[in-house]
Amino acid sequence: MLVRVDFNVPLKGGAIRDDNRIVQALPTIKTLIKQGAKVILCSHLGKVKHKEAPEVVAEQKKKNDLAPVAKRLGELLGQNVKFASLPRGEEVNQLVSSLNDGEVLLLQNTRYEPGEEKNKEDLAMDWAKLADAYVMDAFGSAHRAHASTYGVPALLKKENKPVAIGYLVKKEVDNLMRCVEVKPTDRPYIAILGGLKVSDKIKVIESLLKKCDKILIGGAMAFTFQKALGHQTGNSPVEDEQLEYARNCLKNANGKIVLPVDAVVTNAFEGWTDKKTVELEVPAGYQGMDIGPKTAELFASEIAKAKMIFWNGPMGVFEQKDFQAGTKAVCEAIAKLGNNCFSVCGGGDSAAAVKEFGYKDKFAHVSTGGGASLEMIENDGHLPGVDIIK
Repeated sequence: MLVRVDFNVPLKGGAIRDDNRIVQALPTIKTLIKQGAKVILCSHLGKVKHKEAPEVVAEQKKKNDLAPVAKRLGELLGQNVKFASLPRGEEVNQLVSSLNDGEVLLLQNTRYEPGEEKNKEDLAMDWAKLADAYVMDAFGSAHRAHASTYGVPALLKKENKPVAIGYLVKKEVDNLMRCVEVKPTDRPYIAILGGLKVSDKIKVIESLLKKCDKILIGGAMAFTFQKALGHQTGNSPVEDEQLEYARNCLKNANGKIVLPVDAVVTNAFEGWTDKKTVELEVPAGYQGMDIGPKTAELFASEIAKAKMIFWNGPMGVFEQKDFQAGTKAVCEAIAKLGNNCFSVCGGGDSAAAVKEFGYKDKFAHVSTGGGASLEMIENDGHLPGVDIIK
C-alpha cells in the first residue's frame, strides 16, 4: 500500500519544530497497520532546486532529509519505522520486499527526484510498481499534479488497482466543500482575506465574490485596494500592476468588499523608532504593519453576523508581537460565535497564527493546506490530487 502523506514539517538543525502534519496522518496509517497492510509512505519536504549548482542541490537535500520524520513517526506509532535513504532504487526495492504485514517504510523526500514536480512517467512507474493500492492523504499537496500525487494513482487506475483518499483528505474535502457549495442556512457567508499580495489571491477573490455576502480584506494586500481608491499608502507594499484590477474589483463588488479604515504604521519594517495609528492616509516614510483598532471593531461587527466564515491570511505582521492585535481581534470575534457559525481557517500563516494564539479549537476546521484550500475555493472544489482519485 503506497500512501502519499504530507510530512512537510518545519525543521531546524535536523529537529522537528512542529509535528502536527505527522500527527494528522496517523488515523489513516494506523488503520492500514491494523488491517495488516505493508505501508509504504512518501512525502516531499521543503524545496530542492535541481537547476542550481550541484553543491547547492546537495545542501538542499541535506537540509530537507526526512530521516528525523521517520524517527518521530516511529515514536508516535509505538513501532519501528523503516527508512529508505533515497526515494527510489535498489535500496527501496529491497526494503519493500522485506516488509511484513503491519510494518511501515518511509521513503526519502520525493523532491530528491527532479522528475517529481514534472510528473515524469518513469518516476511514477517506479513508485507504482511498489504497490497494489494507493491512498492520497496529503491534502497540502493535492493541488499539485506531481508524480507522487497524480502520476502514480493515474497509472494504478489504468491497471484497475484500488486508489482512495485517506481520512485527512476526506475531512478537508468535506469541510471545504461546504464553503464552495453554500447552503441558504450558512448565510451570511463572510470571507476574510489577508496576506501580502493581491496577485496571489485574484482567483480566490473572483470566486468568493460569487459565493460570499461580504469579503473583509486586511493585511498588506489591502494597501493595493487603498491606493486604487486614491489614498496615500506611504511605503506600504503595493502592487502597482494590480491597481486597475483592484479598481474594477471594487466597482463590480456591489459593496461586498470591506476595507480597513485605519492602520498601525511604523517608520521601518524592522528597527522602527516610531509607531502610530492613522486613518486611511499613510504618511510618507511610513508603512502599514497591522489593521488599526477601528478596523478591528468594524471587522468584528461584520463577523458577528456570520453563519459561515472562510479565513485565509493574517491581518498584519503577526510574527512581530507589536503587530498581532488585528489578527488576534479576528480570532476573538470568530471564537465568540461558537457553534452558531461554521468557521474554516484556510491553512498557511493564518493557521499558524490561530495555533500560536490558542484559538485552534475555536474553529470548526483548520486546514492543513494553505495553497490547496485556496485552490479548492478558486476551482469550485476541484484539485488534481483529489480529482484523479474520484
